[in-house]
Amino acid sequence: MSRIGRMPIAIPAGVTVEIAENNKVTVKGPKGTLERVLPKEMKITQENGEIKVERPNDLKKEKSLHGLTRTLINNMVLGVTNGYEKKLEINGVGYRAAKQGKKLVLTLGYSHPVEMDDPDGIETVVEGQNIIVKGIDKEKVGQYAAEIRAKRAPEPYKGKGIKYVDEVIRRKVGKTGKKA
Repeated sequence: MSRIGRMPIAIPAGVTVEIAENNKVTVKGPKGTLERVLPKEMKITQENGEIKVERPNDLKKEKSLHGLTRTLINNMVLGVTNGYEKKLEINGVGYRAAKQGKKLVLTLGYSHPVEMDDPDGIETVVEGQNIIVKGIDKEKVGQYAAEIRAKRAPEPYKGKGIKYVDEVIRRKVGKTGKKA
């Protein structure tokens, strides 16, 4: 049995979960609504304020989908109750970020400023040299944070660029001068 897959998901107060045909799960909570079609092989049941995910047999495909399905539903429940956020940090002389309406404007040493529109359901906040990406969908928050980071990934010599706050950049030693 999958250790993660067999754990029940507790539904907090103020959250409603609907399981429609073809395993279409809709989760409504105080922060918003998320909807997702999950693998039809899994049996998703709701009873006593908990959601349980069961698999029909022990084939390799079903085993791998079991824990995934449970985690996806749990992420939806956590998203509509607490929301998700990723923090990015800008390092480098002259590198900065600014917010213009729903646009994120990044100055990253290119000949032009890089402008990025916030996707639906995602909000970015700029605090000094930090960018915070917030939303209820864990997948979208992570994807948008990765797209921002990709505009100028941190380089290993001086550490300039955009990195996650908890990310550690492996530094390299630069070249040394010529010996006489």
